[in-house]
Amino acid sequence: MPAWICATCANQYPDTESPPRECVICTDERQWVPSSGQRWTTAAELAAAGHRGDVREVEPGLLGIGADPPVAIGQRALVVQTPEGNLMWDPPGFTDERSIARVREIGGLRAVTASHPHFYGSIVEWSHAFGAEILLPEADAHWLTRPDPAVRTWSGTLEVLPGVTLVQCGGHFPGSAVAHWADGAGGAGVLLAGDTIFVTPGEDRITFVWSAPNRLPLPERAVRGVLDAVRPYRFDRIYGGWWQPVLRSGAREVLESSASRYIEFLRGDAAVD
Repeated sequence: MPAWICATCANQYPDTESPPRECVICTDERQWVPSSGQRWTTAAELAAAGHRGDVREVEPGLLGIGADPPVAIGQRALVVQTPEGNLMWDPPGFTDERSIARVREIGGLRAVTASHPHFYGSIVEWSHAFGAEILLPEADAHWLTRPDPAVRTWSGTLEVLPGVTLVQCGGHFPGSAVAHWADGAGGAGVLLAGDTIFVTPGEDRITFVWSAPNRLPLPERAVRGVLDAVRPYRFDRIYGGWWQPVLRSGAREVLESSASRYIEFLRGDAAVD
């Protein structure tokens, strides 16, 4: 039987004869169900429709894996490569043998994880392909729609590999996280942020959201929690959940100034014309 894939968020559900009645991810207020109703698909159906793996080198030591054309929310994975093994972050909603073969070429995966439940996607497929651990924040593990014995929960911070640390920031979800890659950006440090920290289209600001599709903001308390969680780490670049946009340099300063501006608007203190 196929693994059922929600056509809207691309989270996978267990192999059953028929799909669930609804996707619990999409019926939550942070996501959405199309006005036409719940729809399901499979990896085979997506491949038949022309979707293929999209593999790119993002920077030295960082491989990107997405789908072309994009599927559902459209996130692409990032694979951080280290001498001690590789970590996949934010797996896409669709994968194929081409993508798996490329990851095999660079040594496979030690672990696979995600910034938040909207991006759990094909996380179980990647775990099965390489015998990799599935690392989920304890606060959000119940959102995994295809349970698997490879799941290991964590909270607070977790050094997955030397120089690669998962940091629970909260905000979008209680377990929303970033991955800090100390050697990224030529040693200046990188945050892999999904939409825990949301890079804006001009690649010169960031923002925060409780729900992006439903245009719901994050409260000040949660914003300050995100800032406090990442302040101990050195970073100059932030990758969001998609190929673009990317905050390519000066990320720490931009994060602080953008958060201050965001809080001004929340409080009603911002001067606007």
